Parts: sequence; C-alpha cells; structure tokens
Amino acid sequence: MKTILVIHGPNLDLLGQREPGVYGRVTLKEINNGLKKIAKKRKATLKIFQSNHEGEIVDLIGKAKVKYDALLINPAAYTHTSVAIRDAIAASGKIAVEVHLSNIYSREEFRQKSLITPVVKETILGFGAKSYALGLEALLDLI
Repeated sequence: MKTILVIHGPNLDLLGQREPGVYGRVTLKEINNGLKKIAKKRKATLKIFQSNHEGEIVDLIGKAKVKYDALLINPAAYTHTSVAIRDAIAASGKIAVEVHLSNIYSREEFRQKSLITPVVKETILGFGAKSYALGLEALLDLI
C-alpha cells in the first residue's frame, strides 16, 4: 500500500471563510475527506498535515525520504518565497505534485512565480478544491 504525505501550507486552515471569491467555500476538512475517499478507493494511505510554519513543513518533507512514497503539496504563500521548501522537496527524492486552488498565473504579479514547480513532477492549479483530487489521482498514477 502506497503512503502519500499531504501538506497544506499557511492559511489553508482558513478555507471556506478566507477570500471565498478566490479560494471557494470548501473547507480544508471537506478537501481532506475527499482525498481520503480517493485514497481508500485507490488502496493508498494518506498522512495529512497543515502548517503555517515554514520550518515545520521543511521538517515534514525531510521525513518523507524514509516514511512516504510520494508528496502532494499546496505550499500556499510559500510557493513564491520558500527556497527552503523547494530544496527540501528536491532533497527528498520523492515524486511530488504541487496543487493550488487558484490559477496563480492569472493573479497578482508577485504570485505568478513558483519556486516549487521546478522540483515537482507536475503542478495542478485553478480547479478550486478539485485541484487536490486531480493532484492525488495524478500522483497515484505516477507511482
């Protein structure tokens, strides 16, 4: 059975209430429940974490090298700023898929650069909460 590490970055715990015009009304709990259903159907195990702290995310990714088969990550605001998360993903050697609820390339200029994209296998964005489902399905197909 494959084990996937799912990481939700900063402020994603506020989904459903934070800028619903951009991020939708689906909560993080609802997204996680949807991911668990997909994992069960595909005979995979998920370990799901949300953190607002860059160092904690880096530590989680560091453990992926020995504990997990692959990584599904929405780095949120750290997408555009975190060399540390980028380097941790690269060092993990694990297949990773980056997901975003919104299309970062159609948003503010400062959001249009992902430091993460060059070190992941694929990026799925702009489909709202469905980005996560598409990302997990793609990741499971890749491994």
